[in-house]
Amino acid sequence: MSEKARIAVLTSGGDAPGMNAAIRSVVRNALAQGAETVAIRHGYEGLIDGDFTTMEVSSVGGILDRGGTFIGTSRSERMFTDEGLDRCVEQLAAHGVTGLVVIGGDGTYRAAEKLDERGVRIIGVPGTIDNDLAATDTTIGFDTAQNTICDATSKVRDTASSHERTFIIEVMGRECGMLALYSGLAAGADVILVPEVPWQLEDICASVAQGVTRGKKHTIIVVAEGAAHAFGLAEELSRACGHEVRSVVLGHIQRGGSPSAFDRTLASRMGAAAVDALLDGESGKAVCLQNADMALETFAVCYSHSHEMKRHIYDLAMVLAR
Repeated sequence: MSEKARIAVLTSGGDAPGMNAAIRSVVRNALAQGAETVAIRHGYEGLIDGDFTTMEVSSVGGILDRGGTFIGTSRSERMFTDEGLDRCVEQLAAHGVTGLVVIGGDGTYRAAEKLDERGVRIIGVPGTIDNDLAATDTTIGFDTAQNTICDATSKVRDTASSHERTFIIEVMGRECGMLALYSGLAAGADVILVPEVPWQLEDICASVAQGVTRGKKHTIIVVAEGAAHAFGLAEELSRACGHEVRSVVLGHIQRGGSPSAFDRTLASRMGAAAVDALLDGESGKAVCLQNADMALETFAVCYSHSHEMKRHIYDLAMVLAR
Protein backbone atom coordinates (compact mmCIF):
# COMPACT_ATOMS: atom_id res chain seq x y z
CA MET A 1 0.00 0.00 0.00
CA SER A 2 1.42 3.36 -1.02
CA GLU A 3 -0.77 5.42 1.38
CA LYS A 4 -0.59 5.28 5.16
CA ALA A 5 -1.97 1.87 6.06
CA ARG A 6 -4.99 1.77 8.33
CA ILE A 7 -6.24 -1.76 8.90
CA ALA A 8 -9.64 -2.64 10.30
CA VAL A 9 -10.77 -5.98 11.71
CA LEU A 10 -14.23 -7.44 12.37
CA THR A 11 -15.75 -10.77 13.37
CA SER A 12 -18.90 -12.00 11.66
CA GLY A 13 -21.42 -14.84 11.96
CA GLY A 14 -21.25 -17.45 14.70
CA ASP A 15 -18.52 -16.91 17.28
CA ALA A 16 -15.69 -19.42 17.56
CA PRO A 17 -13.02 -19.95 20.26
CA GLY A 18 -9.83 -18.34 19.02
CA MET A 19 -11.40 -15.30 17.38
CA ASN A 20 -9.95 -13.06 20.09
CA ALA A 21 -6.50 -14.50 19.47
CA ALA A 22 -6.89 -13.66 15.78
CA ILE A 23 -8.00 -10.09 16.53
CA ARG A 24 -5.02 -9.68 18.86
CA SER A 25 -2.66 -10.91 16.16
CA VAL A 26 -4.12 -8.60 13.51
CA VAL A 27 -3.80 -5.55 15.74
CA ARG A 28 -0.33 -6.20 17.06
CA ASN A 29 1.20 -7.33 13.77
CA ALA A 30 -0.25 -4.31 11.97
CA LEU A 31 1.02 -1.92 14.63
CA ALA A 32 4.45 -3.56 14.54
CA GLN A 33 4.64 -2.80 10.82
CA GLY A 34 3.68 0.85 11.22
CA ALA A 35 0.01 0.61 10.32
CA GLU A 36 -2.85 2.09 12.28
CA THR A 37 -5.57 -0.28 13.45
CA VAL A 38 -9.26 -0.05 14.18
CA ALA A 39 -11.83 -2.63 15.26
CA ILE A 40 -15.38 -2.71 13.96
CA ARG A 41 -17.89 -3.77 16.60
CA HIS A 42 -20.77 -6.18 15.94
CA GLY A 43 -19.59 -7.50 12.61
CA TYR A 44 -20.96 -6.26 9.29
CA GLU A 45 -23.86 -4.59 11.09
CA GLY A 46 -21.34 -2.43 12.90
CA LEU A 47 -19.56 -1.70 9.64
CA ILE A 48 -22.78 -0.46 8.04
CA ASP A 49 -23.57 1.67 11.11
CA GLY A 50 -20.03 3.03 11.50
CA ASP A 51 -19.25 1.43 14.88
CA PHE A 52 -15.45 1.85 14.72
CA THR A 53 -12.95 2.06 17.59
CA THR A 54 -9.22 2.78 17.46
CA MET A 55 -7.01 -0.06 18.67
CA GLU A 56 -3.63 0.10 20.42
CA VAL A 57 -1.32 -2.62 21.71
CA SER A 58 -3.02 -2.49 25.12
CA SER A 59 -6.48 -2.75 23.55
CA VAL A 60 -5.98 -6.46 22.95
CA GLY A 61 -4.22 -7.33 26.19
CA GLY A 62 -5.61 -10.24 28.21
CA ILE A 63 -7.85 -11.63 25.46
CA LEU A 64 -5.70 -14.48 24.11
CA ASP A 65 -7.34 -17.13 26.29
CA ARG A 66 -10.89 -15.75 26.18
CA GLY A 67 -13.63 -17.45 24.20
CA GLY A 68 -16.07 -15.64 21.96
CA THR A 69 -15.16 -12.31 20.39
CA PHE A 70 -14.73 -9.23 22.55
CA ILE A 71 -15.66 -6.87 19.68
CA GLY A 72 -18.98 -8.64 19.12
CA THR A 73 -20.45 -10.31 16.07
CA SER A 74 -23.69 -10.53 14.11
CA ARG A 75 -25.41 -12.08 11.12
CA SER A 76 -26.28 -9.27 8.71
CA GLU A 77 -28.96 -9.50 6.05
CA ARG A 78 -28.21 -5.91 5.02
CA MET A 79 -24.78 -6.99 3.80
CA PHE A 80 -26.43 -8.77 0.89
CA THR A 81 -28.21 -5.66 -0.39
CA ASP A 82 -26.75 -2.99 -2.67
CA GLU A 83 -27.66 -0.33 -0.13
CA GLY A 84 -25.84 -2.15 2.66
CA LEU A 85 -22.75 -2.82 0.59
CA ASP A 86 -22.57 0.77 -0.63
CA ARG A 87 -22.87 1.98 2.94
CA CYS A 88 -19.94 -0.27 3.95
CA VAL A 89 -17.74 1.25 1.26
CA GLU A 90 -18.69 4.75 2.41
CA GLN A 91 -17.94 3.98 6.06
CA LEU A 92 -14.54 2.47 5.30
CA ALA A 93 -13.58 5.48 3.22
CA ALA A 94 -14.85 7.91 5.86
CA HIS A 95 -12.71 6.22 8.51
CA GLY A 96 -9.63 6.11 6.29
CA VAL A 97 -9.45 2.30 6.23
CA THR A 98 -7.10 0.97 3.56
CA GLY A 99 -7.48 -2.71 4.33
CA LEU A 100 -10.05 -4.91 6.09
CA VAL A 101 -9.63 -8.29 7.81
CA VAL A 102 -12.84 -10.27 8.27
CA ILE A 103 -12.94 -13.31 10.56
CA GLY A 104 -15.79 -15.79 10.07
CA GLY A 105 -17.27 -18.54 7.91
CA ASP A 106 -18.84 -18.94 4.50
CA GLY A 107 -21.44 -16.18 4.92
CA THR A 108 -18.67 -13.82 5.98
CA TYR A 109 -16.67 -14.76 2.89
CA ARG A 110 -19.61 -14.28 0.51
CA ALA A 111 -20.14 -10.76 1.80
CA ALA A 112 -16.39 -10.08 1.69
CA GLU A 113 -16.32 -11.08 -1.97
CA LYS A 114 -18.98 -8.45 -2.69
CA LEU A 115 -16.89 -5.79 -0.96
CA ASP A 116 -13.82 -6.85 -2.93
CA GLU A 117 -15.81 -6.37 -6.14
CA ARG A 118 -16.54 -2.80 -4.99
CA GLY A 119 -12.85 -2.03 -4.59
CA VAL A 120 -12.39 -2.73 -0.87
CA ARG A 121 -9.02 -4.31 -0.11
CA ILE A 122 -10.03 -7.29 2.03
CA ILE A 123 -8.63 -10.57 3.41
CA GLY A 124 -10.52 -13.31 5.23
CA VAL A 125 -9.59 -15.49 8.20
CA PRO A 126 -11.55 -18.75 8.74
CA GLY A 127 -13.27 -18.65 12.12
CA THR A 128 -15.95 -21.33 12.46
CA ILE A 129 -16.32 -24.43 14.63
CA ASP A 130 -17.93 -26.34 11.74
CA ASN A 131 -14.69 -26.63 9.73
CA ASP A 132 -16.85 -26.38 6.62
CA LEU A 133 -14.61 -24.17 4.47
CA ALA A 134 -12.70 -25.71 1.62
CA ALA A 135 -9.00 -25.03 0.92
CA THR A 136 -7.96 -24.89 4.59
CA ASP A 137 -7.03 -28.00 6.56
CA THR A 138 -8.87 -26.66 9.58
CA THR A 139 -10.59 -23.54 10.87
CA ILE A 140 -10.23 -21.51 14.05
CA GLY A 141 -12.46 -22.96 16.79
CA PHE A 142 -12.81 -26.48 15.39
CA ASP A 143 -10.25 -28.03 17.73
CA THR A 144 -11.70 -26.39 20.84
CA ALA A 145 -15.25 -27.44 19.91
CA GLN A 146 -14.05 -31.03 19.50
CA ASN A 147 -12.57 -30.95 22.98
CA THR A 148 -15.79 -29.54 24.41
CA ILE A 149 -17.83 -32.31 22.79
CA CYS A 150 -15.41 -34.99 23.95
CA ASP A 151 -15.60 -33.73 27.52
CA ALA A 152 -19.41 -33.65 27.42
CA THR A 153 -19.54 -37.12 25.87
CA SER A 154 -17.37 -38.54 28.66
CA LYS A 155 -19.77 -37.12 31.24
CA VAL A 156 -22.80 -38.53 29.41
CA ARG A 157 -21.09 -41.91 29.15
CA ASP A 158 -20.77 -42.08 32.94
CA THR A 159 -24.52 -41.86 33.46
CA ALA A 160 -25.29 -43.94 30.37
CA SER A 161 -23.21 -46.77 31.78
CA SER A 162 -24.68 -46.43 35.27
CA HIS A 163 -28.24 -46.74 33.96
CA GLU A 164 -27.37 -49.06 31.03
CA ARG A 165 -28.95 -46.74 28.49
CA THR A 166 -28.45 -45.53 24.95
CA PHE A 167 -27.75 -41.82 24.64
CA ILE A 168 -27.92 -39.68 21.50
CA ILE A 169 -25.73 -36.58 21.58
CA GLU A 170 -26.56 -33.92 18.98
CA VAL A 171 -23.78 -31.59 17.88
CA MET A 172 -23.64 -28.69 15.44
CA GLY A 173 -23.27 -29.18 11.70
CA ARG A 174 -26.21 -28.53 9.39
CA GLU A 175 -24.54 -29.40 6.10
CA CYS A 176 -21.07 -30.48 7.21
CA GLY A 177 -20.52 -33.42 9.56
CA MET A 178 -16.84 -32.78 10.30
CA LEU A 179 -17.46 -31.80 13.92
CA ALA A 180 -19.57 -34.90 14.60
CA LEU A 181 -17.11 -37.18 12.82
CA TYR A 182 -13.90 -36.05 14.50
CA SER A 183 -15.37 -35.54 17.96
CA GLY A 184 -17.19 -38.87 17.70
CA LEU A 185 -13.98 -40.61 16.73
CA ALA A 186 -12.04 -38.97 19.56
CA ALA A 187 -14.78 -39.71 22.11
CA GLY A 188 -15.19 -43.34 21.10
CA ALA A 189 -18.82 -43.03 19.95
CA ASP A 190 -20.51 -46.29 18.99
CA VAL A 191 -22.43 -44.70 16.12
CA ILE A 192 -21.77 -41.45 14.22
CA LEU A 193 -24.41 -39.91 11.95
CA VAL A 194 -23.39 -37.18 9.49
CA PRO A 195 -25.24 -35.51 6.58
CA GLU A 196 -22.72 -36.81 4.04
CA VAL A 197 -23.27 -40.51 4.77
CA PRO A 198 -26.74 -42.10 4.35
CA TRP A 199 -27.98 -44.13 7.32
CA GLN A 200 -30.85 -46.45 8.20
CA LEU A 201 -32.61 -46.86 11.54
CA GLU A 202 -32.25 -50.64 11.24
CA ASP A 203 -28.47 -50.31 11.09
CA ILE A 204 -28.43 -48.26 14.30
CA CYS A 205 -30.60 -50.86 16.01
CA ALA A 206 -28.20 -53.56 14.87
CA SER A 207 -25.24 -51.67 16.34
CA VAL A 208 -27.05 -51.25 19.66
CA ALA A 209 -27.99 -54.94 19.71
CA GLN A 210 -24.42 -55.95 18.89
CA GLY A 211 -23.18 -53.97 21.86
CA VAL A 212 -25.72 -55.57 24.18
CA THR A 213 -24.66 -59.02 22.97
CA ARG A 214 -21.05 -58.18 23.82
CA GLY A 215 -22.09 -57.11 27.31
CA LYS A 216 -21.81 -53.34 26.81
CA LYS A 217 -23.71 -51.33 29.39
CA HIS A 218 -24.27 -48.31 27.18
CA THR A 219 -24.37 -47.02 23.61
CA ILE A 220 -23.27 -43.52 22.62
CA ILE A 221 -24.54 -42.08 19.34
CA VAL A 222 -23.13 -38.76 18.11
CA VAL A 223 -25.29 -37.09 15.46
CA ALA A 224 -24.77 -33.90 13.45
CA GLU A 225 -27.87 -31.69 13.50
CA GLY A 226 -28.05 -31.91 9.71
CA ALA A 227 -28.28 -35.70 9.80
CA ALA A 228 -31.06 -36.01 12.40
CA HIS A 229 -32.50 -34.29 15.44
CA ALA A 230 -31.73 -36.05 18.70
CA PHE A 231 -35.20 -35.88 20.28
CA GLY A 232 -37.04 -37.30 17.30
CA LEU A 233 -34.40 -39.94 16.67
CA ALA A 234 -34.52 -41.02 20.33
CA GLU A 235 -38.26 -41.65 20.09
CA GLU A 236 -37.89 -43.64 16.86
CA LEU A 237 -35.00 -45.67 18.22
CA SER A 238 -36.82 -46.41 21.49
CA ARG A 239 -39.75 -47.88 19.56
CA ALA A 240 -37.53 -49.80 17.16
CA CYS A 241 -35.12 -51.23 19.76
CA GLY A 242 -37.61 -51.73 22.56
CA HIS A 243 -35.68 -49.96 25.30
CA GLU A 244 -35.23 -46.46 26.68
CA VAL A 245 -33.14 -44.00 24.67
CA ARG A 246 -32.21 -40.56 26.00
CA SER A 247 -31.07 -37.50 24.06
CA VAL A 248 -28.76 -34.58 24.77
CA VAL A 249 -28.46 -31.47 22.58
CA LEU A 250 -25.21 -29.69 23.35
CA GLY A 251 -26.23 -26.51 21.54
CA HIS A 252 -24.25 -23.33 22.02
CA ILE A 253 -22.01 -24.80 24.70
CA GLN A 254 -19.93 -26.00 21.74
CA ARG A 255 -19.07 -22.41 20.77
CA GLY A 256 -17.89 -21.26 24.18
CA GLY A 257 -14.92 -21.74 26.43
CA SER A 258 -11.26 -20.88 26.41
CA PRO A 259 -9.62 -21.78 23.08
CA SER A 260 -7.23 -24.70 22.98
CA ALA A 261 -3.50 -24.15 22.54
CA PHE A 262 -3.87 -25.32 18.93
CA ASP A 263 -6.60 -22.76 18.18
CA ARG A 264 -4.67 -19.95 19.87
CA THR A 265 -1.60 -20.76 17.79
CA LEU A 266 -3.57 -21.17 14.56
CA ALA A 267 -5.46 -17.92 15.11
CA SER A 268 -2.25 -16.04 15.89
CA ARG A 269 -0.62 -17.28 12.70
CA MET A 270 -3.66 -16.59 10.54
CA GLY A 271 -4.26 -13.09 11.89
CA ALA A 272 -0.66 -12.12 11.23
CA ALA A 273 -0.76 -13.66 7.74
CA ALA A 274 -3.89 -11.64 6.91
CA VAL A 275 -2.12 -8.39 7.78
CA ASP A 276 0.95 -9.40 5.77
CA ALA A 277 -1.26 -10.17 2.78
CA LEU A 278 -2.95 -6.77 2.92
CA LEU A 279 0.37 -4.95 3.21
CA ASP A 280 1.63 -6.95 0.22
CA GLY A 281 -1.28 -5.72 -1.87
CA GLU A 282 -3.43 -8.85 -1.81
CA SER A 283 -7.23 -8.74 -1.75
CA GLY A 284 -10.26 -10.95 -2.30
CA LYS A 285 -8.59 -13.94 -0.67
CA ALA A 286 -8.66 -15.90 2.59
CA VAL A 287 -5.84 -17.22 4.72
CA CYS A 288 -5.72 -21.04 4.77
CA LEU A 289 -3.73 -23.68 6.61
CA GLN A 290 -2.30 -26.09 4.04
CA ASN A 291 0.16 -28.78 5.09
CA ALA A 292 1.15 -26.78 8.20
CA ASP A 293 1.89 -23.62 6.18
CA MET A 294 -0.11 -20.44 5.54
CA ALA A 295 -1.56 -19.99 2.06
CA LEU A 296 -4.06 -17.73 0.27
CA GLU A 297 -7.10 -18.86 -1.73
CA THR A 298 -9.91 -16.86 -3.31
CA PHE A 299 -13.14 -16.49 -1.37
CA ALA A 300 -15.02 -18.40 -4.07
CA VAL A 301 -12.74 -21.42 -3.73
CA CYS A 302 -13.26 -21.42 0.04
CA TYR A 303 -17.06 -21.23 0.11
CA SER A 304 -18.01 -22.89 -3.20
CA HIS A 305 -17.94 -26.36 -1.67
CA SER A 306 -17.69 -27.86 1.79
CA HIS A 307 -14.58 -29.30 3.32
CA GLU A 308 -14.30 -32.77 1.83
CA MET A 309 -15.62 -35.53 4.07
CA LYS A 310 -12.89 -38.14 4.36
CA ARG A 311 -14.87 -41.35 4.16
CA HIS A 312 -11.93 -43.50 5.26
CA ILE A 313 -11.91 -41.67 8.61
CA TYR A 314 -15.62 -42.33 9.02
CA ASP A 315 -15.08 -45.99 8.21
CA LEU A 316 -12.22 -46.14 10.74
CA ALA A 317 -14.46 -44.68 13.46
CA MET A 318 -17.04 -47.37 12.79
CA VAL A 319 -14.42 -50.14 12.84
CA LEU A 320 -13.04 -48.94 16.18
CA ALA A 321 -16.54 -48.72 17.65
CA ARG A 322 -17.22 -52.47 17.25
